Amino acid sequence: MKLATLKLTVICFLLLSTSMLAQEGKLNRADKKFDQYAYVDARKMYLEIAEDGYASAELFQKLGDSYYFNAKYEDAEKWYQKLINNYPDAIKAEYYFRYAQTLRALKNYAKADEMMLKFDQETGDDLRATLFVQSPDYLKQIGYQKSKYTIEDIRSINSRYSDFAPTEYEGKLIFATTRDTGGASKRIHKWNNQPFLDLYQTKVGQESGSFTKPKRFSNKLNSKFHESTTAFSKDGKTVYFTRNNYNQGSYKKNKNGTNLLKIYKATKQGDSWSTPVEMPFNSDEYSTAHPALNADNSRLYFASDMEGTIGLSDIWYVEIDENGNYGTPVNIGRPFNTEGRETFPFVSTNGDLYFASDGHPGLGGLDMYVIAKKKDGSQELINLGEPINSSYDDFTFIVNDSTKVGYFASNRKRGMGGDDIYRFVQEIIPCNVRIEGVVTDADTGALLPGATVVLMDANNAMIDTVVVGPDARYSFSPECDTPYIVRGTKEKYTPFEGPMKTAELSYNHQLDIPLERTIKEAGPGEDLFVTLELNPIYFDFDRFNIRPDAAAELAKIVEYMNEYPSAIISARSHTDSRGNDDYNMSLSDKRAKSTVAWIISKGISRDRISGQGYGESQLTNECSNGVACTEEEHQLNRRSEFIVIKK
Repeated sequence: MKLATLKLTVICFLLLSTSMLAQEGKLNRADKKFDQYAYVDARKMYLEIAEDGYASAELFQKLGDSYYFNAKYEDAEKWYQKLINNYPDAIKAEYYFRYAQTLRALKNYAKADEMMLKFDQETGDDLRATLFVQSPDYLKQIGYQKSKYTIEDIRSINSRYSDFAPTEYEGKLIFATTRDTGGASKRIHKWNNQPFLDLYQTKVGQESGSFTKPKRFSNKLNSKFHESTTAFSKDGKTVYFTRNNYNQGSYKKNKNGTNLLKIYKATKQGDSWSTPVEMPFNSDEYSTAHPALNADNSRLYFASDMEGTIGLSDIWYVEIDENGNYGTPVNIGRPFNTEGRETFPFVSTNGDLYFASDGHPGLGGLDMYVIAKKKDGSQELINLGEPINSSYDDFTFIVNDSTKVGYFASNRKRGMGGDDIYRFVQEIIPCNVRIEGVVTDADTGALLPGATVVLMDANNAMIDTVVVGPDARYSFSPECDTPYIVRGTKEKYTPFEGPMKTAELSYNHQLDIPLERTIKEAGPGEDLFVTLELNPIYFDFDRFNIRPDAAAELAKIVEYMNEYPSAIISARSHTDSRGNDDYNMSLSDKRAKSTVAWIISKGISRDRISGQGYGESQLTNECSNGVACTEEEHQLNRRSEFIVIKK
């Protein structure tokens, strides 16, 4: 019997060991696929491991990532939630951010904000967290941009695959796509199990929004690996584009065995393009991608994770001199680059720099931003808002400043494929901004008719003023996109100032003005000496007449009682322990009665003020008879109190 039990135990142990070894081997193979960015293949193995009952923080992280980096946010949310719920002590800070971005994609902004607060607690100095904390009303600010664009999905050129990176060139639209239109066998990219990207072209018709059937752009530029994101010189004879690190049959990897991205350049030779050459600032050890030229072609912007990058990718640029030489790459720096992804730059003819980012407060995924020039010469980053941006990835934005027509790509829902190209018209909307609100008592919420509200510019110069009527409402019609200060005042109230910046579009800014009373009301049992921050009330030695300095403080009590005519006050006088107990009691009572008489003489009804002396019977410390104390300690006991009996 014992021998049979031993055999069974050994068999079970061997089976368990074999199972564990098999699972460990599968996990190692999955990790290798994951490290090679083969997310689809890695995910299949991770799911099998999870279905077998294995669980760990790393497994849930990588399962979430395999969906997150392919914009499958519903599935990513499932695994990130398991990570957060089951392994709270093993979570890397970055996963609070990725979970927040996933929740934004699903429009669960309240929970996303909770995760961003945790991300801030875990990181402290991450710019993505700092920008979020500094912009608690970021959704409202983004809403200011709404209705500035009308968009349409270009279904005549989009496919069931990925289509993005539109660029205007000689009456055509050049774009990147993973579609297969026949011909050579298409290779499959392990990141998303789609064919590699090629450059395609379509002619833009004279009729608004009409396009010809897309076809390949140039066999000289397209290869069997990725090509995307083009930038053409203003004379049309030079093109910069993104490709895998592959040129003239040479496929190169970095020291970790990963093939990265590089920017290549080709020149027009008759009707064809020259063999592409790579940029001098490329490297096998980091990626450079998504080129964009400024209007005079003196500067080339791009995205990279080269040394000096703040986040996963940053926006960089190089200067191009008259001889076509390229300068040293320059990072555009904070606050525009963050620890997240800044990518897909574009420069309009008027010099505005647009780019996609997931590091700044946004609607979810990649959002499009523009660095706008303010009236004072400074720069401000603006989220383009809906409908350009969505809760999904929105990127590769371009616009023609002359026609106000542009294009961008998005993987938002209801598209034809993974990424779709959208056409938009930028509308010129007349500015009609209003600043309005209600003036109220900050404590009671009561309306304050007769209050004065002033609109001032950033230099405190008055622009407009209004005295509010019975409804206590005010309204101003200021300029768009301008900083202002709104000041509210009323007698017996502390002035209120609210700095604000108006929207670029028609928008009603609601700014209510809560005014606090200059003299705050105290509740029963509270001491007006503390509430009104009175100076000590002194009496001459062995006297109880009211001195001029004491009268100045008592006048504040009278002012309070006039402000609050239902208040009933008890004036109380105390001494220290030095001297005879009976004498101290008598002196303090005379001082209290003298105080009451002075207040009554100023018009306060005698049924609203009473007084009593307490001598040394209510000391505030241990300085009683016979105890050695300092003068400062005795001073604490020589005091006057004005206790509110009734409000």
